[in-house]
Amino acid sequence: MLKARKRDVENRRLRGVNLSGWLVLEPWVTPSLFAGTGAFCEAELASVMEDSCYAETLERHCSTFIDEGDFARIASRGYDAVRLQVPWYVFGEAGPMPGPSEGCLDYVDRAFDWAEAAGIEVLLDVAVVPGTDSASPASFFGDVASFRRAVIDVAAALASRYAERENFLGIEPIGAIKGRSRRGLSVVEGVPPHLLRNFYRDAYEAVREAAGTRPVFVVNDAGLPDAWRAFMSPARYENVWLDSHVFHYSDSMNAAGPTGVRRLVKDTEQYLARAKKSGLPVMVGEWSSALPLADAGMTPEGRIALERVFTAGQMSAFSGCVGWFFQTWKTEGRLSSWDARVALSSFEHGMLE
Repeated sequence: MLKARKRDVENRRLRGVNLSGWLVLEPWVTPSLFAGTGAFCEAELASVMEDSCYAETLERHCSTFIDEGDFARIASRGYDAVRLQVPWYVFGEAGPMPGPSEGCLDYVDRAFDWAEAAGIEVLLDVAVVPGTDSASPASFFGDVASFRRAVIDVAAALASRYAERENFLGIEPIGAIKGRSRRGLSVVEGVPPHLLRNFYRDAYEAVREAAGTRPVFVVNDAGLPDAWRAFMSPARYENVWLDSHVFHYSDSMNAAGPTGVRRLVKDTEQYLARAKKSGLPVMVGEWSSALPLADAGMTPEGRIALERVFTAGQMSAFSGCVGWFFQTWKTEGRLSSWDARVALSSFEHGMLE
């Protein structure tokens, strides 16, 4: 039964949503948690609040922001998968690398139960929480080998824990990392690609030893779509996908009309074409409907309409991918470009055709 399920996953496109801001706090998702604290990330929030107050705040948030009803609604709107960000301290004080809270493993367990009841698959994404010193690219992949090892151990432990769950799609041992690259004569700082490749090889072996080859092992492209040619060849590595994150909100261009939108979609197509030269199946782990800043003459209604056109173009550009995950399912303020309940409301029932 497990092998049959694996073939089914490989032969269909996944349409999913991220569950960002639930188990890894993010101020753009839930600004009320950060209001008045002076904190800009979860690590800072933990440091400025008393331990008991932080624990109470975290528990209240985790128990109310996402619940079983959300999974039912996700399924009813046509999605068949979620990408669940979990912090590297998910195992709490008992884990390889304790973090700013006691962990959230119980909620990961609940997520699998709720997803199973709704017929939804779960892709786990180990998130290195921003704002922690040991999460910087230099220390993560260079100076502090123990932290690198701990993240691999967390990924393997999660894979082992959910290996027998039918709705366990796979795991991404690090879901968002920036690779070092050259731009002309200058260097854009980030993780050197050779260190990132070594990390993925080690993480792959640990995950496979823990859970076998059924779960998908997802490699984040680190913003370097050309860096993965002949990497993890199917002749040696089984069931590996490449994850590309496609955003355009920070692009420096005028996207105030159809011409600009077409150019952005073309950029997406070209980026993914470069990633596909790796020879690995490509998924889009994060994308949104957000356009670059518009000119002052565009009305809010006009911008929303243009975002709808842009969204349709993006989904068309993803047609050759094994799946995509919109960023994100829910935001506190129902952000029109980022909240799937709003941004994809006019696409959901027809997007599986």
